[in-house]
Amino acid sequence: MSVLFQLIGGGGDWTSWIFMVVFWGIFFFLYPRLMLSQIMWKIERTAEQLELMSDNSKRFLLRKISDKPTDKVKNSVDKFFEFFVIGPVSLDPYGVIKKLDLVVQNEKRRFEYFADQVAPKMDGENKANLQMGFAGGIELHNIAKIVRHYVELIKQTKSYQIAIIIQMQLPLVERVAKAMYEGTKALANGEPVGDGFGPLVAAKLMGDKKPKEIEEDILMSEVTISRRKCYVLKARGPGGRLGRPGKAVELLVKKNKISRIITIDAAAKLEGEKTGSIAEGVGVAMGGPGVEKSYIEEVAVKNNIPMDSVIVKMKPEEAIMPMRKAIKDALPKAIESVKESIERSKTNQKIIIVGVGNTSGVGNSEKTYEVVSKFVDNNEKKLKAKKKKKKEEF
Repeated sequence: MSVLFQLIGGGGDWTSWIFMVVFWGIFFFLYPRLMLSQIMWKIERTAEQLELMSDNSKRFLLRKISDKPTDKVKNSVDKFFEFFVIGPVSLDPYGVIKKLDLVVQNEKRRFEYFADQVAPKMDGENKANLQMGFAGGIELHNIAKIVRHYVELIKQTKSYQIAIIIQMQLPLVERVAKAMYEGTKALANGEPVGDGFGPLVAAKLMGDKKPKEIEEDILMSEVTISRRKCYVLKARGPGGRLGRPGKAVELLVKKNKISRIITIDAAAKLEGEKTGSIAEGVGVAMGGPGVEKSYIEEVAVKNNIPMDSVIVKMKPEEAIMPMRKAIKDALPKAIESVKESIERSKTNQKIIIVGVGNTSGVGNSEKTYEVVSKFVDNNEKKLKAKKKKKKEEF
C-alpha cells in the first residue's frame, strides 16, 4: 500500500495524503459513470442493430407483397407490425382453454384478413407463407422495441444496475433476434424450417396416397404400418401452417377405437447435446399456447389411450431457421422410433400419428422429402461457403 502511496504522491507527507484522497475520490466518482458509458455504448449499438433487422424484415415482407408497394400498403404493414394479443383471464382456471382457443383463432383470422387485404391476388400457399413471415417480423419488431425501451430507461435513470442486467442478457437476445430475422425470411419464402421436422416425418409415412382434409388445415392419410392401421396427420403444406391437430385427433377418437396416439415434434436441446438427436418419451410432444395439446390430452384421458412422443433435438433458434442437415438426416431414426412405438400395440389395432409443427416448405406426400433434402443440402453448402469466406477475410 505504501508503494502505491509513493507512486501517486511521491512521498509520505500531508500533500501526498491530500492528493491520494482527491485521486481516489475522483476515481470512485467517475468509474461507475465510465463503466455505464461503456455498457450503454454496447446496448445502444445492439438496439440499433435490432431496429435495422426489424426494418429490413419489414422491407423484405413488403417486397413479397409487391415489387412496388403503394403508400397504403406500407402504412398497413407499419400498423400491423404493432399488432398484439392479450391472453384471457386465468385466475379461475376452469374454462381457460376455451378462452385461449378463442383468442388464438381470432389472432389467426386477423392474420388471414390482413394477408387478403394487402395481397388479394396471391395464391393460398403464398398467403400462408406471408402470414408466417409477418408473425416472425412482428416478434422481431417487439424484441427491438423492448431493447430500445431499456436503453431509454437507463439513459433517464442513469441506473448502473439496470444496465448490467441488460448487458448480461444481450448475447441471448442477439442470438434469438438473428434467428428470428433469418426465420422471417425463410417462412415468407416458404422454405423448410427446423420446426417442420414433424410434418416431414408424417409426409414420409403418408406415402403417395392423396390425403384428405378432416379438420381446418389438417390432412389425414390412412396407411398400414406393421399390420396396424394408422391415421397419419399433418398440417396442409407446402404453405406455412400449423393447423388444428388437437381437434383432428378428437374427431378421429370419436369415430374410431384408437389404441395409441403418437406425436412427433421438434424440441429444444440443452447446450452440449447434439442437434438432430432423437429421443422417445410419453405424453404429447407439442409446443405453442397449449390449446391443441389440451384437446389431445383430454380425449386420451377419457378413453384411456397411451400417448407416445418422438422428438428431434435442436437449439430453439434452429426451429425457426432454415432446416439444417443434421435435422433432416435424423428422419430415418425418427421413423424407426415411430415404428417401434406402433409395434407396442396389438396387430390390427388403430393408431394416430401426428407430425406436429410448421409445415412451411413441406408437401403432403413422401415425395416432398426429396424436395426438402435438396433444399437443405444446397443451403448447407451456402452456409459453409459463407463461413469459409469469413475466415479468409479474418
